[in-house]
Amino acid sequence: MKNLTLENIARACGGTYYGPADKLQEEVMSVITDSRKAEEGCLFVPIVGERVDAHKFIPQVMEAGALATLSERVLDNADFPYIAVESSLQAVKDIAEFYLKQLQIPVVGITGSVGKTSTKEVIASVLNQKYHTLKTQGNFNNELGLPLTVFRLRDGDEIAVLEMGISDFGEMTRLAQIARPDTCVITNIGTCHLENLGDRNGVLKAKTEIFKFLRPEGHIVLNGDDDKLITVKEYEKIKPVFFGMSNECQVYGDKIVSRGLKGMTCTIHLGDTAFTVDIPMPGRHMVYNALAAAAVGNIYGLTTEQIKAGIESLEPISGRFRMIETDKFLIVDDCYNANPMSMKASLDVLQDGAGRRIAVLGDMGELGENEVQLHEEVGEHAGKCDIDVLICTGKLCRNMAERAQRTNPDLKVIYEPDRESLLEHLEGYVQDGDTILVKASHFMKFEEVVTKLENM
Repeated sequence: MKNLTLENIARACGGTYYGPADKLQEEVMSVITDSRKAEEGCLFVPIVGERVDAHKFIPQVMEAGALATLSERVLDNADFPYIAVESSLQAVKDIAEFYLKQLQIPVVGITGSVGKTSTKEVIASVLNQKYHTLKTQGNFNNELGLPLTVFRLRDGDEIAVLEMGISDFGEMTRLAQIARPDTCVITNIGTCHLENLGDRNGVLKAKTEIFKFLRPEGHIVLNGDDDKLITVKEYEKIKPVFFGMSNECQVYGDKIVSRGLKGMTCTIHLGDTAFTVDIPMPGRHMVYNALAAAAVGNIYGLTTEQIKAGIESLEPISGRFRMIETDKFLIVDDCYNANPMSMKASLDVLQDGAGRRIAVLGDMGELGENEVQLHEEVGEHAGKCDIDVLICTGKLCRNMAERAQRTNPDLKVIYEPDRESLLEHLEGYVQDGDTILVKASHFMKFEEVVTKLENM
């Protein structure tokens, strides 16, 4: 890993090196926090968690061939190199910031209330048509996940697409200090994490902290159809590029046609050029993601042919509107996470399904004091959608179920108090030929519901 010697690591994180002097100039081969991933030449970062203190795994990691370890503890009689630090978590962030500077590659930072991951996927797919692109994997978008993503970068990578997720004020500033993005993309300002951020104005304030470490020659790409983001006129003389459905945006889409659950078709206008593209995932929100990707691709010099190819070659990931066809059902696996905006968008897409259209929805978390009202709003939306069955699961989803039934007395609404009860009765609720949407916040563990349906 470029310039990631033990000497530079100790300096970057303000740590104290203990060990043989002849090891100081050796570069680590990887950086890990999971002791099970120990390999020859790695640096181990033991994180102190709520349940497990990873310092206890230091001996076995060193036996597996690690070059060195960080430690918040004094390691008496250690016969291996280690770097003493006050906080392993802070140290791993400091080291990641140092390492990213060594690589000198462009960084695209992506945040927003809804659609961060799917937007990241489209942008990375587009940029990969011209550059060797590394993107955030899974949910590695927080103050530990972002550094671990950075450590996956190698000399051959030409651009990084980094997802940045937060739940409180100040977090984005710390993430931006690590990433120092050349291009900042914000998908929208919604109603996530209101328990900490208060309202959408608070969300806007927290998300736009991403600009604090934006490079002077950088770019800002924003959703021009979002009433909060459209108020951002400039930052340090950098004027945003807006994308949306209005021709007042620099990048806009029109002639939008749904191909059902097979995806969307639209025309993208990019400056003086326009091209038609088939987006391989359903939902109007995917058009916004494609527009954001087109804007970023244009910034980095891609041709319209390359942008089109990148969008059309997009592959869905598990838990993010992934279509699973069994010999009985079409399962729409959208169970990775949920909030009111994404719930409504997924229900809209479900209407294009074949056979009976069934929504299996679970509680949404981190919504603050308005959580009951927000669940009711999703229930009202479901009642207005052209679907056949709504199955609500969880304490908060009782409010969703009740509002849906009041909105549409003809809709078949089923309520289950918890996931275990849902799994017990699920087989009796579905039948061959159904299209089944599965969606809830991550803590509901609805991947078990997907697995149950797959195995029926």
